[in-house]
Amino acid sequence: MFNSHPVGRFTGVKFTRQIRYASQPHFAIGAQLSASLKAFVTQPVATNRGRVLVMTMQQTPLLLSRILGRGAQLDPNEEVVTLLANGTHRQTLKATWDRANQLAHALAEVGVKEGDRVASFMWNNYRHLELYQAVPSMGAVLHTLNIRLSPADLEYIINHAADKIIVADEDLLPLLEPLLDKIPTVERIVICRHGEGGETSFKETVDYEEFIAGRSTRYAWPEIDENSPMGLCYTSGTTGKPKGVMYTNRSTYLHTMSQVMTDSMALSALDAVCGIVPMFHAMGWGVPFAASMLGCKQVMPHRFMDPEKLIQLMCDEEVTISAGVPTIWQGVKAVLEANPDKFDTSKLSRLTCGGSAPPVSMMRWYWSQHGVEMIQGWGMTETNPLGTLSRKVAKRSHLKLSEDQQFENIAKAGLASPGLEIEIFDENWERLPHDGESVGELLIRGPWICSEYYNDPQPEKFHDGWLVTGDVAKIDAEQYLIIADRSKDLIKSGGEWISSVDLENHIVALEGVRQAAVVAQPHPKWDERPVALVILFEGSNVTRELIIEHCSELFAKWQLPDDVIFVEEIPLTSTGKIDKKVIRGQLEADGYQLPDLR
Repeated sequence: MFNSHPVGRFTGVKFTRQIRYASQPHFAIGAQLSASLKAFVTQPVATNRGRVLVMTMQQTPLLLSRILGRGAQLDPNEEVVTLLANGTHRQTLKATWDRANQLAHALAEVGVKEGDRVASFMWNNYRHLELYQAVPSMGAVLHTLNIRLSPADLEYIINHAADKIIVADEDLLPLLEPLLDKIPTVERIVICRHGEGGETSFKETVDYEEFIAGRSTRYAWPEIDENSPMGLCYTSGTTGKPKGVMYTNRSTYLHTMSQVMTDSMALSALDAVCGIVPMFHAMGWGVPFAASMLGCKQVMPHRFMDPEKLIQLMCDEEVTISAGVPTIWQGVKAVLEANPDKFDTSKLSRLTCGGSAPPVSMMRWYWSQHGVEMIQGWGMTETNPLGTLSRKVAKRSHLKLSEDQQFENIAKAGLASPGLEIEIFDENWERLPHDGESVGELLIRGPWICSEYYNDPQPEKFHDGWLVTGDVAKIDAEQYLIIADRSKDLIKSGGEWISSVDLENHIVALEGVRQAAVVAQPHPKWDERPVALVILFEGSNVTRELIIEHCSELFAKWQLPDDVIFVEEIPLTSTGKIDKKVIRGQLEADGYQLPDLR
């Protein structure tokens, strides 16, 4: 099996050998092999029966610069399409990669070095994609600023990250204005003009197109350590200050390879991908990196998130796969139902859904009415971000399952991505059985999982090499992850736990219900009781009594909501999840009391 050299019997002294690395072709256009890879290096090697085993495989660093230009090289004339106010902007994959090279030159000329943070404050568009390709490839760190954060949180994370440059879409500049005298590390703001207006009083600014104009379309990407940082994302900060997660070249490279697998998102060069999940949220779930590597057509909505505009864009551009949170797909579903003959969805085959659990009723509707498979994913900022995925048919043995059984599986959070491990633990850190019944704290580990927060270790969030997710979950005998709830959102009533997520999903399955949120309210006898906030579709005749009766089909009497409150809107976090912290605060501020306490 091994080529070997007899260099003497093993005597307890670690043998070493010198390995000369051959020059390797580099997918990144214009790359130059560094002296470090051509030099002799000394590495320990294993022994077998007194013979040193020669290492025969090349030690190529896992750098994003090696894969992000691949699509442009293989299919240079495929398109990147961005929806704008006056139509669409179109440019080829080759033009996008060329412009990314120009951007790298421009950033280097103003002093951006390896490890420096370059922030984006942008929508999903072609220039944001150019940052995704350029900044990591040049060895710098792309810090995607969440445009929906409060001014206080934005100020904190810009300063905590020590951002050097901010690249911002012009219509978002007013959101930065209150911070300009509070972010001393920022040296320059690069402004992306789309004809939509927006100015800033910051002293050092430059137009994006002027910034990159005239630069070479070939940049010598550096040969850096594969564990060098490449991206920085902050958690949404629902509890305490936002926490930074620093992704590395290695972690994102491996995540990209796993993401495109057939049993994951099944991305291929044949796809037209529409990433609706914001590129400022957990690196757009990794979709821009995967699509750039493969050479997919990329379709971007910019700031136009109206469901009708989204589905029109997807149909016009023959999108085959898209990614977004459940509220997006609920809105698109409503548009399709109201206009059954208007949109041609024949090219669309998959919708990836994450952020919170999608209702099974919605997943079944997309499959039965449009032949579209919804792929449920679970992950976090801390997991780079994909941790598990659930497909309608995830195993060969599932081909024999009935459709009802297949949807029972797809309703679960999914199977761990290859390379990751998930476990559930009790309060004593003892592993619990995978029986679909035992409920415990969900922990995860693997090569693209956070090991500590950036400049904020927080050791209580990690245990013995595992990330403590904050989710309460079960794992069944088929190794499916079943999320019970966020630990802070579980409702404890009379010493028993009630899952707010399970109640929400069941309520939304009732015809006429658009969205639901279930939160705990204090009770002197039972500790906490569930209350449901519900948004109805226009013209719906759903009543409180009908919702309670519907829930009683699946839940015990003590698990039923004590009250149903009909509302016009439900607050969402900056990443599109239901913000239960805000809901609980609003109820408290309004002096809300449970019915039996009034």
